[in-house]
Amino acid sequence: MDFDEIRPGLWRWTAVHPEWKPDQKPDSPGDWPPDVGCVAYRGPDALVLIDPLVDEDGWPKLDALVESSGKPVRVLLTIPWHERSRRAALDRYSGSDAVPNGVEAMEIQRAGEVVFWIPEHRALVPGDRILGALEGGLRVCPESWLRYLDSGLTGVELRAELRRLLDLPVEFVLVSHGESVLEHGREALWAALEPEGR
Repeated sequence: MDFDEIRPGLWRWTAVHPEWKPDQKPDSPGDWPPDVGCVAYRGPDALVLIDPLVDEDGWPKLDALVESSGKPVRVLLTIPWHERSRRAALDRYSGSDAVPNGVEAMEIQRAGEVVFWIPEHRALVPGDRILGALEGGLRVCPESWLRYLDSGLTGVELRAELRRLLDLPVEFVLVSHGESVLEHGREALWAALEPEGR
């Protein structure tokens, strides 16, 4: 587990998800890469961990990051099933799940997700609704990923719900699944939200 420092005070790391299964049908609910992305942000009041997944070898690295920050820890989730190492991190660092200064929580209510916006770095952190595309850039999640929602949200409706994110001056999109976008994030987001998608 290695931390990639995107900018001073903003990191992303990946870890292999223990529930990942190979050979899933394309665009099915189980079709996602084994490595999932997690974000750390040293904000004005707290060290923020978003959707953390930490393996046994990774805890010393995260411990060092927490210690060097000298700030209390906040642990945030984009979507309920990204529980991952949330409880362990809360317990280990006596953390809380309150959204701190420097982070904005943008609820995509019908999609069952919160997208986090970090204005200092112009970084958007989605959960399962915006993914890294195989050919680079971004894509909206497959329609099959929405079937369990009580809202009955469709892919077309999801794109419409996400379009308000285009009002933000996005540079980075730090995704949970796939490769993040580290430049021209708003343009990549705009392309993913076109009516026909990508």
